[in-house]
Amino acid sequence: MKHYLILFLLTFLNCQIWAQQQFPLYFETNKPTLNKAETDKLQSWIKANSQVKIVAINGFTDEDGTSLHNDTLAKKRVDHIFGLVNGKIKLREDFKTRSFGEKHVQSPNKAENRKAVIFYITPDQFAYEDEILGIVPPKPRERVVTYPERLTVENPDGSKSEYRLNIDFMKEVATAKTGDKLTLTNLNFLINTFAIAPPSRGKLFELLLVMQKNPDLKIDIQGHLCCSTNDRLDLSTKRAKAVYQFLIANDIDKSRLSYRGFGVSQPKFAIPEQNEDERAGNRRVEIMIMAN
Repeated sequence: MKHYLILFLLTFLNCQIWAQQQFPLYFETNKPTLNKAETDKLQSWIKANSQVKIVAINGFTDEDGTSLHNDTLAKKRVDHIFGLVNGKIKLREDFKTRSFGEKHVQSPNKAENRKAVIFYITPDQFAYEDEILGIVPPKPRERVVTYPERLTVENPDGSKSEYRLNIDFMKEVATAKTGDKLTLTNLNFLINTFAIAPPSRGKLFELLLVMQKNPDLKIDIQGHLCCSTNDRLDLSTKRAKAVYQFLIANDIDKSRLSYRGFGVSQPKFAIPEQNEDERAGNRRVEIMIMAN
C-alpha cells in the first residue's frame, strides 16, 4: 500500500509523539474527496481548533489497485484536505511533499486505510515546534508543577473539610536543596498529646501534595518540644511519627521518609521561654530535605 504526505520540514514523525494530536478523516473506496458526513466532521474540527497549527497531512489508501494508482489517489486525498484547511488553520509555510511507500502498517479493515490524518500542535507547543518536529534536539526543560489554593477532603464520618493551602510553602519545599530544614508552621497538636489539632490538618495535606508531585523528594521529619527541660513522654518523636504515619497512610513510600524526636535538645529560644511566640518557636515539627 502507498501513501502520500504533505510534510513541513521534517522526516516522518514517530507516531508516539503525535498520539494525542492527530485527526483522521475517512474516504469511500477510490474517492479522492470526502463525503458530506466527513466534510462536516472536518468543518466542526476546524471551528473547535482554530488556534492550532497543522504540521503534516498524511494520506493513505487500501491495497486495491496498482501502486501508481494508490500513490496518486493518496496524493489527491491529501490535496483535498489541504484545500479545505488552507487559510482557516495555521500552516507551516515552508512545507514540502514526501512519500513513504509501504512504511504504513496496514489495518485488516480496509475502510480504516482509506483516510487522511491531520497532525497538529497546540499554541502552548508553538515555542517548541522545531523540537517537537525533530528539526532540532529537545532542550532540557524544568518541570512545571502547580498546586491548588484550596483542598476539600472527606472525613471518616462522611463530612467534608476544606483547607486553604499555603502555595508558597509547597513551592519552598519542592525547590529546597538537600540539607535544608523547613518548619511546618501552624502544625499544632492537642496539649500534651501527639494528636494533630483538626484545624492544622491542612498543613499535612500541603506536605502530602508536595510529596505526591515531586517523586524524588525524600525527607526526615523532626519533632521538637518547648516549655520543659526534658521530653519525659517522648512527645517529640511521637509527633514526628504522627506526620510520618499520615504520609504513609496516603501512599507515600516508606523509603522516602524517616522521623526523629529531639525533645528540647535543639531549642530556637532559651528555656524557659519568655512568651508564646518563643514557646511556639520551640514547639515545632521540621522537615530536613534528604534528597530532591
